[in-house]
Amino acid sequence: MGKLKVGILGATGMVGQRFVTLLSDHPYFQIEVLAASERSKGKTYEEAVGGRWKMDTDMPALVKDMVLYNVNEVSEIASRVDMVFSAVDMSKDEIRRIEEEYAKAETPVVSNNSAHRWTPDVPMVIPEINLSHFDVIEAQKKRLGTKRGFIAVKPNCSIQSYTPVLAAWKEYEPYEVVATTYQAISGAGKTFKDWPEIVGSIVPYIGGEEEKSEKEPLRVFGHVENGQIVSAAEPVITTQCVRVPVLNGHTAAVFVKLRKKATKEELIEKMVSFKGYPQEHNLPSAPKQFIQYLEEDNRPQVLLDVNYENGMGVSVGRLREDSVYDWKFIGLSHNTLRGAAGGAVLCAETLVSLGYITAR
Repeated sequence: MGKLKVGILGATGMVGQRFVTLLSDHPYFQIEVLAASERSKGKTYEEAVGGRWKMDTDMPALVKDMVLYNVNEVSEIASRVDMVFSAVDMSKDEIRRIEEEYAKAETPVVSNNSAHRWTPDVPMVIPEINLSHFDVIEAQKKRLGTKRGFIAVKPNCSIQSYTPVLAAWKEYEPYEVVATTYQAISGAGKTFKDWPEIVGSIVPYIGGEEEKSEKEPLRVFGHVENGQIVSAAEPVITTQCVRVPVLNGHTAAVFVKLRKKATKEELIEKMVSFKGYPQEHNLPSAPKQFIQYLEEDNRPQVLLDVNYENGMGVSVGRLREDSVYDWKFIGLSHNTLRGAAGGAVLCAETLVSLGYITAR
């Protein structure tokens, strides 16, 4: 197939920059349009980003001279692309409005934003776990009155280091979970240059994060009913979310109660063998092995393990029995790859593979 033409909305921000790096040499997608706020319109990408390039690789040559559009030029952008990735920095109401405008302009939207995560007919998908949620797209198209336009989203970065483990253990029926996440500063769109005062400190509050971390896994574990996603009732999850002086990588310390007994060997086997559609269809961004288990007592570690499977895999260690809960473990995931832009790209690859996104 020829490459699909894509637009990146919010291309100058940190997640937008990550989309640029992931899509600049992608087998399915070709960057056709970069869009940002009104103040960036008409500038080249290099001019608009200026000294705010936050990736650890150089800005791809092919985007440097691309002239930016205003994200609000919906019909103009929609006419040039087959789909858009959304990482816009606006209020939730504005994001909901603009993503719906693109969908109504018959342009599929795959969004990194949280604005539509609770819209009943918008699928929020980790492709290895809840692929069937894409079934609601047909109901969403009916509501929007579209033939090919729709919105799909990926969940919050904070849940990626423990939700896949709970999915892998599904047959043992996890019913109660306590998780504390130690979250990287890139999750706030920052580098150490932007936020020097975080060095040597931790901040015990991230706005809205605990609610997302407790509720979003239940939506992922939910089911489709009458064209809507119905959240699961279990496991009941309680969390605390802490910002730590780490650039990339969200670590989670997790306690789990299981209804059905399992041995440590069985639990590890379920994790390391856990796979889904992206692995079975060898999608370009899919990790070959979704979850790795590390035997060493001092792993997973951000510096050693955050880039496992190009940042698209989850690393788990220190699985052991607990005196209050049944089991406890440490999980680690890359928050801007699996947790943000990379997860959205994998969703888009899955939607292409399933035939939901095609050339205009």
